[in-house]
Amino acid sequence: MSTAIRAGGRRHTGRSRRDLAAGAAFLAPTIALIIVLRVAPALAAVGASTKSGLPGSLAAPTFVGADVFARLFAKESFWESVRQTLVFNILVNPIQIALALALAVLLTRRLPASGLWRTLIFLPSAVPLAGSTIVWGIALRPDGPVNGALEILGLPAQPWFTSPDQVVFSMIVLASWIGIGYWMMFLIAGINDIPPVYFEAARIDGAGALRTFFSVTIPMLRRPLLFVLVADTVANFVLFAPVQILTSGGPEGNSNFLMYDIFHKSYELSDPYEASAELVVLLVIMVAIVAVQFRLLRTPEGEE
Repeated sequence: MSTAIRAGGRRHTGRSRRDLAAGAAFLAPTIALIIVLRVAPALAAVGASTKSGLPGSLAAPTFVGADVFARLFAKESFWESVRQTLVFNILVNPIQIALALALAVLLTRRLPASGLWRTLIFLPSAVPLAGSTIVWGIALRPDGPVNGALEILGLPAQPWFTSPDQVVFSMIVLASWIGIGYWMMFLIAGINDIPPVYFEAARIDGAGALRTFFSVTIPMLRRPLLFVLVADTVANFVLFAPVQILTSGGPEGNSNFLMYDIFHKSYELSDPYEASAELVVLLVIMVAIVAVQFRLLRTPEGEE
């Protein structure tokens, strides 16, 4: 008996090692890409943020410590860019997640042609970002079709991307058009993974749709919702293409989000050191916000 038990234990250990090796083999390319494309550039940016040099000079940059950060923090334009980035994210993230969640709940009901509706809502996410940006830029230009429709309805035409007061709202519309369908698919998958027994128990207890949503759907959807919240936050903090294509940070600097400002300083003003310092600030802000999100939506101990 003991010999058989030991043999079984060895076989189990062997299978575990093979499974571990197979998992490592599958993860290795992804980990390598993360290190090369994410970790290494971030570390390079941290190093560059402590140096200074003349743009275009062949002389090696000199180490200046925190002087680049001091120069950056003394600029009002930097703090204005931080403010605009935070305002944009405070507005766009709840809108996208709330609408994605509402659509996910609606499309997991027994609706006619729900598969078609899912496809149509997800379709904007399959279009390249630059393509969607160009389409919205044409639609919302002063003489574009949206303003034409407003005039037919007797409403005044709007400046949209050319107005300092409306440019952030216009960017929210564009980003939401692209993102809502994408995040909706993750939440639909999460809802479909909730065991039906929980919904049946809620119905037996007499819970209505609203009570079931807050007492069953939201708690059981905590992990997918956390992923969507974190990924959406990061994606909106690094939003770049629409700003570059449509506004170049304007009008009057009201869409000069941090990611575009980093590009502007590095490639247009030839100041990669200050741009690296600004990138470090952006990373710190994102990490701090994501840490708060993890704390708010973490799974209680002992709960699967």
